[in-house]
Amino acid sequence: MLPVGPIGYGNSPYSAQSAFAGSPLLIALAPLVSAGYLARPELTRAEQAEPLANERVDYAATERFRTHCLRKAFEKAQHEPELVRFREQQREWLEDYALFRALKRAHGEVEWTRWAPELRDREPRALEQARREHAPEIAFRVFEQWLFDRQWRELHEYCHARGLALIGDLPIFLAHDSADVWQHRELFFLDEKGLPTVVSGVPPDYFSRTGQRWGNPLYRWDRLAETQYAFWVERVRSTLARFDVVRLDHFIGFERYWEIPAHETTAVNGRWVKGPGDALFLTLREALVTEPLPLIAEDLGEVTAEVKALRDRFELPGLKILQFAFGSDPSAPDFLPHNYSRRAVVYTGTHDNDTCVGWFNEQGGEGSTRSAEQTELERKTVLAYLGTQDGREVHWDMIRMCQLSVANTAIIPLQDVMGLGSEARMNRPGQAAGNWEWRFGENALRPQLSARLLDLTRTYGRQPTAAGAAGDGEESAP
Repeated sequence: MLPVGPIGYGNSPYSAQSAFAGSPLLIALAPLVSAGYLARPELTRAEQAEPLANERVDYAATERFRTHCLRKAFEKAQHEPELVRFREQQREWLEDYALFRALKRAHGEVEWTRWAPELRDREPRALEQARREHAPEIAFRVFEQWLFDRQWRELHEYCHARGLALIGDLPIFLAHDSADVWQHRELFFLDEKGLPTVVSGVPPDYFSRTGQRWGNPLYRWDRLAETQYAFWVERVRSTLARFDVVRLDHFIGFERYWEIPAHETTAVNGRWVKGPGDALFLTLREALVTEPLPLIAEDLGEVTAEVKALRDRFELPGLKILQFAFGSDPSAPDFLPHNYSRRAVVYTGTHDNDTCVGWFNEQGGEGSTRSAEQTELERKTVLAYLGTQDGREVHWDMIRMCQLSVANTAIIPLQDVMGLGSEARMNRPGQAAGNWEWRFGENALRPQLSARLLDLTRTYGRQPTAAGAAGDGEESAP
């Protein structure tokens, strides 16, 4: 799954307003009717007033609709004893997150660096006054998180009862306009007004000729080390409470990361800086009392020998992206299935890639990351490798290739199972608008799709055993 935090800039799940909170947009409303918190006519009226599109998410309309319904439910449920217990148990992060959301609303949703200086700088007297003034809104934000937590635990238990595990995604960096950065300013490179002095990104690569300037504030890893990486320990522990296995986004950043001066408009003029390396993962292993760690390393990008060594020392599976296997990049052979190791996770493509159909049919040239000549060469190469003539079902051919590989885990985006084109692409790196909007329709998951996927799963021995393991028993798949 993509990250499930409350989305921020650009509706991106990688720019969440909290590293610990869940997104209110994921709260199911029907159970609130069943619980007596929301009347069916109220929900029906809200649905009629805010009709939602089927194929693209209208985030503004969705937020209005859900917030209206959740505020109605809050009127009846705000004194639930379970809610009071939840607030006390999660106090360490929840109180500051709820206050952050209340202050954002009071300031017209502008970033926290534009609040009154005494609130921006978290002066104790100003915070205490704000908690009194905004107590109702703070309580509502706590209520949202209680609902999310309760429904997520029910989902997790439902899946476990059916032998299903959940794989989550943990972004390495945090959004600047987040409760965590506001609460822990000392852990980031910020100036006296809270603005970043250096920001995150990656140098020029497959996706962009000028690199990607993500803009997240960078950690002061030396200060985190002084705390025994307490923030990161709690962050990973919290994520693993929701998921059985977690994918560490941008794993190379733990070995070295690209530091960009905040005044730069692109990522070109950055530099590599050493990350925390072994120290962080040794601390995580000791704190979580588990070996190997239930983590997947998203080891894409400028992968050096040091990155691979860090990954392998902690026995973390790395990623293999089938779409990367057929180009002229020197690393392309690493992504060919006959070169995989068992400790790997293979995707046809991730949320940053086009769909298989879109990638195969792309013409290249202006506006593309590939030239017309390159796309044609990759088409011929992939057809030869897959042993097919025309690519009419290239998505199923590539799904089959992932399934038959020796990689312990194969992950197929739903868009590829459905055989959709570029219209269903989830994200275009470097493009600020129009991302994260695709969703499948209510009747899109047809029985013939699941039957065909199940057939491949059985054919290549990926159907879970009674014990819940996959593969040949040498290693358990997540």
